[in-house]
Amino acid sequence: MQHRTVGDLMTHGVVLARRDTPFKNIVTMLSDNEVTALPVVDDIGHPVGVVSEADLLRTVTARSGPTGLPRSPNASNGAPDANDGITAEQLMSAPAVCARPEWTVVEAARLMDTEGVKRLPVVDEAETLVGIVSRGDLLRVFLRRDDALRDEIAGDVLVRTLGLAPSDVAVDVRDGRVTLKGRVETEQIIPVIERLCRGVDGVVSVHSALHRRLDETAD
Repeated sequence: MQHRTVGDLMTHGVVLARRDTPFKNIVTMLSDNEVTALPVVDDIGHPVGVVSEADLLRTVTARSGPTGLPRSPNASNGAPDANDGITAEQLMSAPAVCARPEWTVVEAARLMDTEGVKRLPVVDEAETLVGIVSRGDLLRVFLRRDDALRDEIAGDVLVRTLGLAPSDVAVDVRDGRVTLKGRVETEQIIPVIERLCRGVDGVVSVHSALHRRLDETAD
């Protein structure tokens, strides 16, 4: 049984900004590459923050007057824009909250939830940026077909991992929801089966109707 890792799901060839990347360049990079955020790296490729569309809009709002127009009285007369001179270092959310390529989907999702972020730069052992993973990337594991989930549970979990006979447990999967029916040797193995099935990438829920084989009175 194999779990897809952050390294399997992340985006490679990341579009990134430097600390001194200007405001307008960041806007252009976001638009041209159809992304909503960029990691910001230092001179040796270590992530130091993330700059997002929300960060840019927050800056625009802060530098505008009550009517939404630039505070600078010369802004409409060809003078430099109020956002000129602002760089990624001033805009970014810092420090960067990063993941490792070998992490599981659950590990990355927990960090996103704990830190309240939508994406994680991914770094190697040298703390160098190697990719970026978003919430949407992590959710791709739930696009697995039901028959693929059923085959992994029946073959990898029940037979190869736990040593059960193929006829011991019937596995039904619909829209990622797993139903298990059958009889096994001991009650102690039932929660183990349920836990391993929940750990299969793409499983939404597990309903167990398993019973001990010798308990003929069980429903």
